[in-house]
Amino acid sequence: MSTLSERILGAAAGEYVDRKVNRAYAHDGTGVLALEAWKNMGGDRLGKDTDYHIQFDHIAPANNSTTATLQHDLRGFAKRASMQFSDIGCGICHQLMGEGVVLPGEIVVGADSHSVTLGAFGAFATGVGATDMASIWLTGETWFRVPESIGIHLTGRFTGAAEAKDLALAYVGKLGTDGATYQALEFVGEGAHYLSMDERLVLSNLSVEAGSKAGLFYADDVTIRFLKEHGHDVASQEAASCTYRQEVDFDLSDVVPLVAIPHRVDTIKPVDAVAGVPIDQVFVGTCTNGRYSDLARFARIVKGKKVAIRTIVVPASATILEKAIRTGVLADIIGAGCTIGTPGCGPCLGYHMGVLGEGEVCLSTANRNFKNRMGVGGEIYLGSVATAAASALKGEITSPEVG
Repeated sequence: MSTLSERILGAAAGEYVDRKVNRAYAHDGTGVLALEAWKNMGGDRLGKDTDYHIQFDHIAPANNSTTATLQHDLRGFAKRASMQFSDIGCGICHQLMGEGVVLPGEIVVGADSHSVTLGAFGAFATGVGATDMASIWLTGETWFRVPESIGIHLTGRFTGAAEAKDLALAYVGKLGTDGATYQALEFVGEGAHYLSMDERLVLSNLSVEAGSKAGLFYADDVTIRFLKEHGHDVASQEAASCTYRQEVDFDLSDVVPLVAIPHRVDTIKPVDAVAGVPIDQVFVGTCTNGRYSDLARFARIVKGKKVAIRTIVVPASATILEKAIRTGVLADIIGAGCTIGTPGCGPCLGYHMGVLGEGEVCLSTANRNFKNRMGVGGEIYLGSVATAAASALKGEITSPEVG
């Protein structure tokens, strides 16, 4: 039988196919480059066959006049081309596409490597460069080499203070940053059925950090319920016996709080092994851990207390921000002394809203800790929301408590 990637792309692993793209999106960074490439290709034929989106999230609001001018031009283009456009403050592109837009079985392409996030819905979702995106605007389709797949078999349930981010770091650490190059990860097994949509999005999100082309879950009752809340009736995808290039097993009950230490995502240690490392900043957010469940979990830990260091919390979308306000989660976070950023990517790329200084150390819930990513000379440890909350309260890397 076929893997889920083979089923969606309609061919066996290793074959090259041209396929219509169901949904395509770019942000304020890659969209500028795609627009230039589209012009060089002669332009025309936008919006004929594909659901196109432009979302401002990476440097939103603009950090200088040059950025503002580029955004002004792209904003005008998106509106003239009748694209579905999300302006500053709406949220991160991957999150917005995951709020009832992407459906199981679709082919989804984003001009950003973390477009793999949307594989959590049982879609084949992957990232492309700006030139490829311009070509999609022109033709409505693109080519793929159907990837081989790695089966990530999950059993059990999380215990203690462990969460999906810890599992994500665990599998990246096991595979390595190039261990799944141009392969798809399929998260299967009875343990997968116990994961919420938010948890699945975290696991799919980090699949690219192992080099993968996509990271997929099979749509099941969890997917169906989530999309039903957004007005969609979808069918489940039944997993069948198939051949994986490699199979890796994880018992969720064995997962413990982990961190990725500078400057590699696959250099993983238990939080306890680095506890006590002084930090200057905590950042909670991004397309990995900026969802409502993340903010609510962070708020439960810090409520009624005060953070010891500067702590920046950025909701992944305006919808999440609104819910956090309505439920009192935001008040608890602000009451603990945290700063709230405009929904979007925040300081993840190191352009604004929390850039690190030379020698400063940050504990971040993001997905990358590359050298100089959040500021020249800064160091980034990646961890879970619970680890971030516990560390913010003490001003040093701290293992989260159970409960």
